[in-house]
Amino acid sequence: MLSPKTLFSNRGIGRYFSNTIWLLAEKGLRIVDAFFIGIWLARYLGPKSFGVLSYAESFVYLFAAFAALGLDQIVVRELVRDNDKRDEILGTTLGLRIVGFILMYAAMILTLGVLDNTELSDTVVLVIGLSVFFQSFKGIDFYFQSKVKSKHTVIVNIVAVAILSLLKVILILSKAPLIYFAYVLTLEWCIIACGYLIAYVTHKLSLRKWRFKLSVAKQLLKKSWFLVIGSVAAALYMKIDQVMINEILNESAVGIYSVAVKLTSIWIFVTVAITQSVFPSLVSTRKTDRALFLKRLQQLYDVLIKIAVLVSILYTIFAPYFVPLLFGSAYTESSPILILYIWSIVFVFLSNASWGFYLNEGLEKFSSIRLVIGAVVNIGLNLIFIEQYGLLGAAYATLISYGISGYLVNALFEKTRVNFMLQTKAFIHIFKLRTWTNPL
Repeated sequence: MLSPKTLFSNRGIGRYFSNTIWLLAEKGLRIVDAFFIGIWLARYLGPKSFGVLSYAESFVYLFAAFAALGLDQIVVRELVRDNDKRDEILGTTLGLRIVGFILMYAAMILTLGVLDNTELSDTVVLVIGLSVFFQSFKGIDFYFQSKVKSKHTVIVNIVAVAILSLLKVILILSKAPLIYFAYVLTLEWCIIACGYLIAYVTHKLSLRKWRFKLSVAKQLLKKSWFLVIGSVAAALYMKIDQVMINEILNESAVGIYSVAVKLTSIWIFVTVAITQSVFPSLVSTRKTDRALFLKRLQQLYDVLIKIAVLVSILYTIFAPYFVPLLFGSAYTESSPILILYIWSIVFVFLSNASWGFYLNEGLEKFSSIRLVIGAVVNIGLNLIFIEQYGLLGAAYATLISYGISGYLVNALFEKTRVNFMLQTKAFIHIFKLRTWTNPL
């Protein structure tokens, strides 16, 4: 099998391998937390309470896309291109994201006032929503990403996850009420934000030099405004199913569906770790050699799609056995949902890697267009399928919309067809032995 180490052994990518290992270490710990502690938490809360918590997380995720303002990859790219403006970029990013949080929280309160949720559900949403404020400090993480030094922020995340995992265990053993677990989710981001600040200062970098500059803000927003639309659309087609299940069916149904979502989502950490680490290399390569840039992007697609297919096959075979064994008989209905839902990661992996293409080719608008199409398809299919087919309908809607947004839409536009061909080759390369043993 083509390993990440083989991929990163290419000239120009080799120095990113160590960075990827650190990112994978953090994601690995998150997988352990999501798998073992997540299973224990789901069993403890039961489908209904677990459904409330999952609904609240999804609801906040939808609105958090507004607060992020589409800045994530833009800030990394700008720091790679012009490190001399580091303090202005980071200071402006912080200011913009705090403003984004304030607007997001106000919009969330107004939306909750319209929905017919329980008081507990609304409270859990508002508590978890506070975590988005602390995410405003992610600019520090973007800085270390741009320097291919994610080790420093990874250590912060590892410490935070370890502390919060221990707290979750204590809460479960002490039979704490649901709201305490919402506080834990917010506390995690509070710890991470403090850790980021400490990491930045210990590298002899001064927070006092950060400056919010209106001209920089305009420049960043000019480049990211269309990505905001894309980020919101991505959030919609990734999380809207759980929100709609709550509105159309009930909280217990959300809990059962969320088991399939969470068992699938633990693998998203893998693609995020790899694509984040490779992104600076793609930026640098695109400046001097487009052919080499496309070749490395092809290698990235090849690795990710193989991981996704192997994981999907294993889940399809063993899901009927390990879901009831791990989560208990109350979640038996999650097995067929998981078997279908897991195949969506094939397109999620391709979609995440595509950001390296869109941003480096100056095609942010096309990226956002495909996400909007995916969101519209997902919402439309959920409205029809959930009513007719229940939870399986939501899984079908997700798989179809992910396939359209992450893959097929690229064939519609002339400027993105090269990306469509790269992704298509990645599918074909699954059946070619040499692509498993050696990079292209």
